[in-house]
Amino acid sequence: MTLDVNTLFLVTIYVEVILGLLLLFVWVQNTAITAVAWWGFAHLLRAASVVLFGLYGSAPDFVSIDLANVILFTAFALTWTGARVFDHLRPQPILMFGGAALWLVVCRLPVVETSFGLRVLLSSSIITAYTWATAYEFWRGRSEPLVSRWPAIFMLFAHGALYLLRTPFGAMLPWSPTGNQVFESVWLTVLSFEALLFTISIAFILLAMAKERTEHRHKTAALVDPLTGIANRRAFLQDGEAQLKRQSTNPRPIAVMLLDLDNFKSINDRFGHATGDHVLELFADVGNRHMRRDDLFGRLGGEEFAAMLFDTGRDRALAVAEEIRAAFAEGTREVEGRSVVATVSIGIVISHDAVLDLSALLAQADHALYRAKDNGRNRIEVASIDSVLDRIKRVTADRPAVRGVGAAAKSAA
Repeated sequence: MTLDVNTLFLVTIYVEVILGLLLLFVWVQNTAITAVAWWGFAHLLRAASVVLFGLYGSAPDFVSIDLANVILFTAFALTWTGARVFDHLRPQPILMFGGAALWLVVCRLPVVETSFGLRVLLSSSIITAYTWATAYEFWRGRSEPLVSRWPAIFMLFAHGALYLLRTPFGAMLPWSPTGNQVFESVWLTVLSFEALLFTISIAFILLAMAKERTEHRHKTAALVDPLTGIANRRAFLQDGEAQLKRQSTNPRPIAVMLLDLDNFKSINDRFGHATGDHVLELFADVGNRHMRRDDLFGRLGGEEFAAMLFDTGRDRALAVAEEIRAAFAEGTREVEGRSVVATVSIGIVISHDAVLDLSALLAQADHALYRAKDNGRNRIEVASIDSVLDRIKRVTADRPAVRGVGAAAKSAA
């Protein structure tokens, strides 16, 4: 099989159909990612356009050139629309069919209709515009941590740039309005081969993006509290232990907080669970606003939250806790038109070295939290790490005596 344009046309048709059906099959398996369906139909339309291009010389020019280009532009527009849908943006029908409409209108102008070079420039510009627009959609959604976005952006930008080269290449072609010499050009062979490689590569990159997003969402769902959008218990404990291990070689003061909403059950009973959920969301938002980028904040369950503030001593921890307490009380004076006035009690423990693990620090913060509850709620209590260590030493020292008493009791019995 020789690598000429006719052979590439046949291979391109076959590949485009297979890739389109593959993408549609993947979409049927997971209809939540509708962008894959847009991309699948784009490949099928490209196959149809190549079929019409192949009819050049045996079909009217309106079919083999005008209609073929209209379908091709629409295919690239569907790819762009799929990129918008992928990032939760609405399709734009006017722009989606604008390229095809522009081609039909401009090509009716006498100066364009009789100039092969101008028509090549127009078609190349339309395809480049859609291709670069697709790259831009992926680029502006880069805040989502999908590694496969970057090769997609690069390939789309490069492919659009190569399409613009069709204009200088077209000027070199031995074009004849009545012949097929254009199909024998080595430049068109190279460009057709590049387009074939591009369509294969971009299809699999788009599939990789869809797969990566699905996996990322599953992972995120397992680590994020669905109501408040902050870390859940599992994520908070995992990240907290990991941070403590990293800091064990160079200990810095760490503040661990337990934050529990006061009388939360009465809020649910008086105002309903919907209002209660809104109060939890408000508190999560307040807490998040007072955390630095490296701090941890999560919901342990129910109305109980936890925070880890790194490189934070007693004074700053108290200041942050007081800001959270005051902001939450102020923010819940009126919730959904009702006077809720929710409050929070906070227990804090400050660790200046890597002596205790996270579970031990949370246990001591819990003691301070209960002291805040016992002392009237809507307040902050701090557990001294020195008293914590002294308590551990006393318990350890008392254990032999306790075992001795137990043994003496058994012998006396």
